[in-house]
Amino acid sequence: MKTNFELYGWMKEAYLNMVIYRFKIMETYLKFGIGVILFLGIRSSYAEINLPAVISDGMVIQQDTMITIWGWAESGETVTVKGSWMQNSKTTLADEKGEWQVKLMSPQAGGPYKIIISGKNKIVLTDILSGEVWLASGQSNMAMPLKQSEDAKAEITLAQFPDIHFFDVKHRMAETPQADSEGKWEACTPDHIAEISAVAYYFARKIHTSLHVPVGVIIANKGGTPAESFVRREVLEQDTTLSKIFDLWTRWENEYPEAEEKYEKALDVWKKLKWGVSSNEKVKAAEPRMPLCVKNVRKPHRRPSALYNAMIWPHIPYVIKGVIWYQGENNVNRPVQYQKLFIALIRSWRKERHAPYLPFYYVQIAPWERYVQENASLLREAQFRALSVPNTGMVVTSDIGNLKDIHPKNKKDVGERLALWAQAKTYGQKEIICSGPLYKSMKIEGDKIRLYFNYVGSGLIGKGDTTLTHFEIAGADKKYVKAEAVIDDSTVVVYNKKISNPLKVRFGWNLTSVPNFYNKEGLPASPFRTEPPTNP
Repeated sequence: MKTNFELYGWMKEAYLNMVIYRFKIMETYLKFGIGVILFLGIRSSYAEINLPAVISDGMVIQQDTMITIWGWAESGETVTVKGSWMQNSKTTLADEKGEWQVKLMSPQAGGPYKIIISGKNKIVLTDILSGEVWLASGQSNMAMPLKQSEDAKAEITLAQFPDIHFFDVKHRMAETPQADSEGKWEACTPDHIAEISAVAYYFARKIHTSLHVPVGVIIANKGGTPAESFVRREVLEQDTTLSKIFDLWTRWENEYPEAEEKYEKALDVWKKLKWGVSSNEKVKAAEPRMPLCVKNVRKPHRRPSALYNAMIWPHIPYVIKGVIWYQGENNVNRPVQYQKLFIALIRSWRKERHAPYLPFYYVQIAPWERYVQENASLLREAQFRALSVPNTGMVVTSDIGNLKDIHPKNKKDVGERLALWAQAKTYGQKEIICSGPLYKSMKIEGDKIRLYFNYVGSGLIGKGDTTLTHFEIAGADKKYVKAEAVIDDSTVVVYNKKISNPLKVRFGWNLTSVPNFYNKEGLPASPFRTEPPTNP
């Protein structure tokens, strides 16, 4: 398989290099498309049994369930698969495309086991663990490696968990769904953990130490990526709101040559000005901003479905327990559309895995001072509204962000808060409160509004102060003003003495809001507004 990956790596390099040259977008597409055809042609010509990268030594299989083992062989070849925990083997035939798969009942948590796959050749997979398997995906905040996170040095030294394994999918992109990806299962040790997603590590560690079973995480993420890159093309095309994403890309590609030329000329002028003055002088002219069309066309991983095809689709048959997701920053300028897009992503991933209630737990974006005010608030609202999809859960990060940095270093709390959702909702640990207060409903009571919440826990508090902050109220003029907010048992009463007929409330809507509204378990409330969301 090395030859295939070398070829695919060449394809990526060619694509990335070609796309940055002026007036050569179509040439790039042509070369990339030919590369994909060659890749698939080689894959279908295998004469011996071959396996996808994720089916390999050190893998973690989902315990006590029906799992899929698949691969390629010569058309019509008999393939036999036997796990060391099984009494009998399973046999199948490779189809006319050379594809085969078998279903095996996995054992309860434990290992190590072996899997023997026989045909014209024989493959013995070793160090197989049975436990809990999760998929971790998203953009840069999910991708941030442990070595860049808070307390990295100390945490890496302590990361000795041989029963936690990670499969870190190498960054790839493609125009069509790919048969395989590139990666390798690695055990969690100080030697290997530094480059692994910090969020995925802290999540896996919490699940492992809580359940005392092996944990495997398939990590498939890429920084600077919009959600549509992780969604199958057909899903986007069949919705009139989401299909506009393709119209947007067409516009960017049409604008690209002229915009790129103007930008490069302006950048050259700016550089000459900057380098042409002494170090004691300041350059008054600001660096020219890269046009949006240039920024996106130069980055093919942002294209619709590009990462789905190369980093998600190849693992669809691999049985997992659930998904953890951290993304949204690159969709913040299209927050209303994100309402549909994010829910479409969740539902389509479930449908493709034939798992309609697959647990999907995700992270709400943290406050950052450089977002556009209303866009960031609406994006967080879109994430909040996605909780309407059954078997989802959201981690609030308003208290652990960094207003100066879109990539907060505290990833331990993020990963462990994701794990709380899994512990409570997936693994039935009923005593665990997995979320801070989430707005449920409101009731107008004269000149006040009473708010009701889910996940009150053992009580509501104003952390560090009895006075709740960042509540606003609006009357008939629909203009929000600062409000008083008082905890009354498991509810919050909101009012402003100048408003006699209040209609609606919002909380944490400011761009840089770091509210103090929590439950006693120490989990923050999500920003919200009581009015209906904007329709996509």
